[in-house]
Amino acid sequence: MEIIPAIDLKNGCAVRLFKGEMNSAKIYSNNPSEFAKKFEDLGAKRLHIVDLDGAFAGESVNFGVVEKIAKNTNLKIQIGGGIRNEEKIKDYLNLGVDRVILGSVALKNPEFVRDMTKKYKIVVGIDAKDGFVAVEGWAEVSKIKATDLAKLYADAGVEAIIATDISKDGTLSGVNLEFTSQIAKVSKIPTIASGGVANLEDIEKIASCDDISGVIIGKAYYEGKIDLEKAFKILN
Repeated sequence: MEIIPAIDLKNGCAVRLFKGEMNSAKIYSNNPSEFAKKFEDLGAKRLHIVDLDGAFAGESVNFGVVEKIAKNTNLKIQIGGGIRNEEKIKDYLNLGVDRVILGSVALKNPEFVRDMTKKYKIVVGIDAKDGFVAVEGWAEVSKIKATDLAKLYADAGVEAIIATDISKDGTLSGVNLEFTSQIAKVSKIPTIASGGVANLEDIEKIASCDDISGVIIGKAYYEGKIDLEKAFKILN
C-alpha cells in the first residue's frame, strides 16, 4: 500500500477544505512547493495535487504552481481538478507529472476517458455523497451510484481509482473503508482511499485491507495528527 500526501491548491496556496466546501478553506502555506519538498524529505514517493479552483472553473487554474512543484521535487505527481481535454492532459504530462486524475469528465464523457487511457496514465477520481457521484468540485450530485461508475471502468485500462467519501473529507473522522472496498471489488482496479484519515491507527486499518492499494493523507498531517515518517515506516 502506498501513502500519498496531498496538496489542495486554492489561489496559489496549499489549503484544506471541510467536506469539500470552498468557503471552509484553511490556508496552510502560500508556498506549496516548499510543502511538496518537505513531503519528499519525509519519505514520500508520490504527491496528490488537486487544483480546487480548476475543479470549480472546469479548467486548470493553478498550472504554474504545479509546474514549480514538478521542477523542485522528484516526486511522482498525480494531478486533478478541471482537466477536461487531451490538450491539458498533455500539458501536465509535459511538465513531468506522472499521471492525470479525471473526475467530472469520467462521469460525463466515459468514451473520452477510455480513449485517454489508451495513450496516457489516467486515474479516475470517484467522489461520492451518500453513495452517489458528485462532480464540478462536488457542487453537483448526480443520480449515478459510485459503484456503477466504478464498474464502467473495470476494463478500461485505468491506472487507479481514487475513492472519496465527501462526508469524511477534511473531518479527521476515519476513512470509509466499506465504501472504498466496494469500489475496489466492483472495478478490480487498484483503489486509493481518500477522505477522513485521522491517525496512524487509520493507516494500519487501511493497510490490512488487501483490496486497497493506497491512501491519501491531507488534513491529518497539516493538523499535526500524523507523523508521516512513522506512517511510512508502518509500510516498511
